[in-house]
Amino acid sequence: MVTLSIIILYLLVTLAIGYYGYRIGQNHPDDYFLAGRDVGPVVLFFTLIATNFSAFFFLGFAGAGYRIGYSYYGIMSFGTALVALTFYFIGHKAWLLGKAKGYITPPEMIGDRFRSRPLKVLFLIVMVIFTVPYLALQPIGAGILLQELTNGLIPYFQGAVILTVVIVLYVFLGGMRSVALTDVVQGVIMFSLMFLAVWVVADALGGLSAANARVYALNPELFSREGAGGYFTPRKWFSFMILWMLAVPMFPQMFMRFFISRDVAALRTSARLYPLVTALLFLCPVIIGVIGHIPFPELAGKEADKILPLMLTRFTPEWLGALIMVGALAAFMSTMDSQLLALSSMLTRDLYRDLFKTRVTYETQVQVGKILIVILSLLGLLIAYRPPATIFQIATQAFTGLAILFPTTIAALYWPRATAGSCIASILVGEGLLIGLHYELIPASFTLGFLPVVPLVGIAALMIVVGSLVSGKKPAEEM
Repeated sequence: MVTLSIIILYLLVTLAIGYYGYRIGQNHPDDYFLAGRDVGPVVLFFTLIATNFSAFFFLGFAGAGYRIGYSYYGIMSFGTALVALTFYFIGHKAWLLGKAKGYITPPEMIGDRFRSRPLKVLFLIVMVIFTVPYLALQPIGAGILLQELTNGLIPYFQGAVILTVVIVLYVFLGGMRSVALTDVVQGVIMFSLMFLAVWVVADALGGLSAANARVYALNPELFSREGAGGYFTPRKWFSFMILWMLAVPMFPQMFMRFFISRDVAALRTSARLYPLVTALLFLCPVIIGVIGHIPFPELAGKEADKILPLMLTRFTPEWLGALIMVGALAAFMSTMDSQLLALSSMLTRDLYRDLFKTRVTYETQVQVGKILIVILSLLGLLIAYRPPATIFQIATQAFTGLAILFPTTIAALYWPRATAGSCIASILVGEGLLIGLHYELIPASFTLGFLPVVPLVGIAALMIVVGSLVSGKKPAEEM
């Protein structure tokens, strides 16, 4: 009863904040999808962080820490810290263009740069295809969490539905204003309660040093650079560093954060603070995953993704475990709300509006966006009903598919000679190779021991360079 009361209180507070965003908002695409392009440094920082820290952060990191060990922290912390470089490198130029030309979505910007409807649609399709599975991670995570935390009182799928309904309500009402405001609250809750979780669990096991010593005696591989089973070879280390740096800005919910910034200074401040947060915060779930071997030594596969709620259920009072798990719910919600809004804005602006140009008013765009939010949330629940793989595997596939868009984005922003045809070929070949590798139509040896992101992004970039130079077209005007 205590657990349910804490969870219900948190969800009600979130709805209240979302309703406030609705009251101060306007019925215009710029306001609904981008909060009027007037988000200051504090809110921008929290909405960037909260949007990126998802179920993958809370459950996926802990599960990977359990399976692989502390080497996973190095991969995630330093690899994600490098995202700050691409945030500013892409974000600065994207903000200038969005402000000058009124762009709301990434495909809108790419399509206008190359004056190419086919490229715009292709960019949209890839973003949607690889964001929807990542969207489904949030109800998957919520379902796992609520089921474990309530000892089965709330079954897995009912928990997924409850979280999704609450998110849809406040996003439907207030759009980006509601999302950004709730992200601030959810970010503060997420950060503080994750630190609390580590302290409480480690203390229950005799302190962090003692707990680590016990785990080391059981499985020293968890403390090696390569991780358990030698998972992180030098080439995989390099691959993951590249993966996060190239992929994170390509998630539409992250890319659209560049458009909502009040000014470049706010964007610059957020980029500087981002690595500090990842260095501190990413260690927490990995620690819990590693020391989880003491009470739960035999978890395998998807079961390892449950290690965080299992540890809290075992070692904390009910009220404290529920309070800490509210931080996990905050992580799920702060990502899913942004994903729903980003996907709905792209489908509204880049598909629906282009098909019915003469009949689509600003009010209609907002209404269509709201309908799509509901449809997309149902699609996420459909995937969550039968989760296809571990959280780590789903996330890695989504990141790789989006990273292939990186060369096209850089070419659009910084290389006037780039052509639409070369970018289309780049995306089609890159995604085609990814599909071939996924379904084992192409041998794994093709990647030379790297993750697919390294050769595929390299090939995609090469195709743009060679294709554009061979075409002989004159350089386009710089945007």
